[in-house]
Amino acid sequence: MELFLPFLLLIFASFFQGTFGLGMKYMNPMSWESWWVIHVLVAMILFPMIWAYIAIPDLFEIISSSPRDAIFWAIALGFAWGVGGIMFGVSVPYIGLSLTMGIVMGLAGSAGSLIPLFQIENATSQPSFPYIIAGLVISLIGVAITAKAGIDRDKLIETSNKSKNITKGILIAVTCGLLSSLLNVGFANAAPVAQTAIEFGVIPRNSSLAAWVVVLWGAFLMNFGYSVFLLFRNNSWNTFSINKSLNAYKWAIIAGFCWFAALGVYGQGAALLGEIGPVIGWPILLGLSLIISNFWAYRAGEWKNAKGPFNKLLAGLVVLIISAIVLGLGNSV
Repeated sequence: MELFLPFLLLIFASFFQGTFGLGMKYMNPMSWESWWVIHVLVAMILFPMIWAYIAIPDLFEIISSSPRDAIFWAIALGFAWGVGGIMFGVSVPYIGLSLTMGIVMGLAGSAGSLIPLFQIENATSQPSFPYIIAGLVISLIGVAITAKAGIDRDKLIETSNKSKNITKGILIAVTCGLLSSLLNVGFANAAPVAQTAIEFGVIPRNSSLAAWVVVLWGAFLMNFGYSVFLLFRNNSWNTFSINKSLNAYKWAIIAGFCWFAALGVYGQGAALLGEIGPVIGWPILLGLSLIISNFWAYRAGEWKNAKGPFNKLLAGLVVLIISAIVLGLGNSV
């Protein structure tokens, strides 16, 4: 039972993480930047603050009582993660969505796990260490197989010519992947905020919400700031009030809800796993969410007439499930 609840929470979190991207299919007729303003306002400010305040009535007192250096680094790492998110979109035109996703998911999952791991004292002497390393290696293999499946599928359906600067695209994607890992690193480094919440009487599972609130302040600053910059540059403010935009607003809100539901539920599961929670939980979250997102892609017909690549995708998803099992075993030793 000790492991059942946290891993059940990680599965629920993975569902939300793998589902939130559906909303991005319904941006029209709004511009990307106007839709993104609504999305990040819900995902990074409104929903996290409301959920945290309901669970932690003393939220702001707890944050003000937390160590200043922990708050600074949590915000700074959240901001840096936001930079990585912007670079994702820059990389896609050079090397395609599937290869970009494979590089980013692989690096975000492994670096996002290894950095918090080596911040733990005597990390290499922990009984769980070999399981974590093995699980991460298996996860990288699974991500590589699914990325190759996506590349093979793209070759079958590609109709446009992409930029040939492959090296530049890969370098951008690698940078993006490393920066994207910092969301979890920020969460792990915000542990003193969660600890302060526990000292105020908050149950450990809910204390993670206080940590996320602080991390997402930085993430919001980057995402909102970049969106406002684009609104001015593209003079697209009028798309907030464009006709027939109600559906786009609805999906921006739904996607925002799903995005933080993933992080909030993940944080609760990681908190129940203890100090090693962000190390084990993060790659499980990303690996399982890749399975969920490809399920929705299959339902949408994105793998139609691509039997060979689809079978390769299934093999990659099985490998990801195995990696989640191995990582889970690391918390049981």
